[in-house]
Amino acid sequence: PEGATHWSTRTLAAHLGTNATAVARIWRAHGLKPHRVKTFKLSNDPHFIEKLEDIVGLYLDPPEHALVLCCDEKTQIQALDRTQPGLPLKRGRGKTMTHDYKRNGVTTLFAALNMLTGQVLSMTDQLHRHQEWLRFLKTIDRMTPKNKSLHLIVDNYATHKHPEVRAWLARHPRFHMHFTPTSASWLNMVERFFRDITDNGIRRGAFSSVAELEAAINEYIAAHNAQPKPFIWTAKAADILAKVTRARAALNKITSN
Repeated sequence: PEGATHWSTRTLAAHLGTNATAVARIWRAHGLKPHRVKTFKLSNDPHFIEKLEDIVGLYLDPPEHALVLCCDEKTQIQALDRTQPGLPLKRGRGKTMTHDYKRNGVTTLFAALNMLTGQVLSMTDQLHRHQEWLRFLKTIDRMTPKNKSLHLIVDNYATHKHPEVRAWLARHPRFHMHFTPTSASWLNMVERFFRDITDNGIRRGAFSSVAELEAAINEYIAAHNAQPKPFIWTAKAADILAKVTRARAALNKITSN
């Protein structure tokens, strides 16, 4: 429609000279949802297939005598405090909170999700340079059984490939790094945990300081680890690749017209 990005039932009904209920019924019958949009990005990594098969292989057939750890940093977690107190949940009314807030600093959550157990090793720090990443690797080394090989799934963030990090890894051969394809964070199962802690432990909180925020994060992770649930991966690499191929074909068809 003119001046808008998509139709609503009311604007289309007015344009067609009918009613919104009829438009909604037709959309529902054909599975059309113009008001919704999903985000995506196809990886242009030249080694996409190789990396995909490597990581999915770890998920579906993890090696014996080894731990598969999905690792990443959740950066720029803001310690937000509300400008006024909200009202608690009660019958007939949801909890309320002010739309505005006061910023009290940020922190970064470093997390390593154990694929088989669902438990999370973690560390928080207000910085996320290669020094902090290296400190987290040392934490993983200290807190995991020495007789286990460690297969870490990580993204392509520059700190993960810093020369000092590479040198440390060379001296600790039980660490095996598996890099996700570029623009493919969905392959790293720790992202699911980040979604959960954001929705259930951070977003609706009020934090007067970074220390208070970090305490809340640590409390959430402790509760999670007390009753962990494995994050189960079921999709095969061939099925994922087929979907990516179809998506590329559809995009190429649109862009070529």
